[in-house]
Amino acid sequence: MFNQILPMLKYGQKGPFPKWTSLKGMRSLFFHSSVDSIVEVNSLEQEVAIALGSNVGDRMHNFNEALNMMKKSGICVTRHGCLYETKPAYVTDQPLFLNSVVRGFTKLGPHELLRTLKQIEKDLGRTDGIRYGPRPIDLDILFYGKFKIDSETLIVPHERIWERPFVLAPLIDLLGTSNDNDTLMAWHSFSRKTGGLFELWERLGGESLIEKEGMRRVLPVGNLLWDWSKRTHVMGVLNLTPDSFSDGGKYQSVEAAVSQIKKMISEGADIIDIGAQSTRPLAQRISPEEELSRLIPVLDAIQEIPEAEGKLFSIDTFHSEVASEAVSKGVHIVNDVSGGKLDTNILEVVSKLRVPYVVMHMQGDPLTMQSKENLCYNNVCKEVASELYSRVNDAELSGIPAWRIIIDPGIGFSKNCEDNLEILMGLPSIRGEIASKSLAASHMPILIGPSRKKFLGQICDRQNAIERDPATIAAVTSGLLGGANIIRVHNVKDNSDASRVCDALLKHKKCHA
Repeated sequence: MFNQILPMLKYGQKGPFPKWTSLKGMRSLFFHSSVDSIVEVNSLEQEVAIALGSNVGDRMHNFNEALNMMKKSGICVTRHGCLYETKPAYVTDQPLFLNSVVRGFTKLGPHELLRTLKQIEKDLGRTDGIRYGPRPIDLDILFYGKFKIDSETLIVPHERIWERPFVLAPLIDLLGTSNDNDTLMAWHSFSRKTGGLFELWERLGGESLIEKEGMRRVLPVGNLLWDWSKRTHVMGVLNLTPDSFSDGGKYQSVEAAVSQIKKMISEGADIIDIGAQSTRPLAQRISPEEELSRLIPVLDAIQEIPEAEGKLFSIDTFHSEVASEAVSKGVHIVNDVSGGKLDTNILEVVSKLRVPYVVMHMQGDPLTMQSKENLCYNNVCKEVASELYSRVNDAELSGIPAWRIIIDPGIGFSKNCEDNLEILMGLPSIRGEIASKSLAASHMPILIGPSRKKFLGQICDRQNAIERDPATIAAVTSGLLGGANIIRVHNVKDNSDASRVCDALLKHKKCHA
């Protein structure tokens, strides 16, 4: 992707780089504004970039606690880079690191911010040890507004950004390819000799570095660090509803549900997605209590299934109470068809649950999504991408890091047949559009769910949903070759085979590129 967009990133072509304000020596926390008045730095909110690293103890717990302490200390995190597992640098005889970078705002002065971060490190168990050695948490200020700081204790921009791919990768994630924010342009200009951060990243190897053994993007789920890029992951659908369009009523008993779970696992499902409320067009909304009454007996039974060991389970719901209860019963992922729009509490709840969150695009709700006003697009891929980014942004502001988010363009939800086809063929353009606003969001796993949808029946003249499995395979194949990472399907066996063929094709193409 970077090779295609790099010509857009020559910031020098748009005019001079923003000027840095030097605070060399940092004898005071004051600078001159453009009107020559004196302004105290810590009285103004400054945009900052802070790197996080951990390789001792429960690394993910260390990250979570550090972010929580930063929030309590007056650092408002607005965006997260992706999460990377990397080989250690400098001192190589130590465990693998988790690394990321966050962007946010603070009124803390630069040295006050430094003291705050050092206290968080201490509170999480960091002690003075070998430089670049093992540590529960490492927090570094990469940028502080548009200031250059050179003191005995703090140098900003961080002097070693240029030599650290494990810092530069998540730092790049915080940006978008069309950023025109003055502060962000200043961050680019610190490496002006190399043409800015993007060119520096390309010179180090760019995206090819992520594919090497020493650095991988991961998504924390359960006790795993999931590298979704290696192969397609298959999500099997289990409907506990009486009225779902494909198999409503078939799995309402616990025995039938358990039997279907075992069957899907044996056929190659990586994830089982359990829904107790129908989201088909015109479906009536039920209460969280009724949804839970269908769900809880099955979740209890799953804990007794040996075959479920090591498998992932997701809950298909837009109710925060249902999400919370399901996770307490062992579910690993929250799959919200509304992307947080139908229950205003769900983003905050999922943030506290610290589980992956599937953000799907839908206009309206299941009852209204196929109405005329919700089927109106000028450019469906561009508009879906824009709305997905908006939902991701809201999730991040609520405390759900980018590294826990999966995006779903919502095939069949507030889309007509042509819209669905456009999305299946346009996944690269959706990623590219999202990248203009957030590179981290553009790297998120994409989930697609065309399985047995009505548009396939329209194309193939199949009124019965179960007869649409061959058409589903064709749709899934198109999506996977276009960059989807997870497929949500009813027929696990046949679609697993299709996904393996797609994976082989993509691997062959990559090897012979």
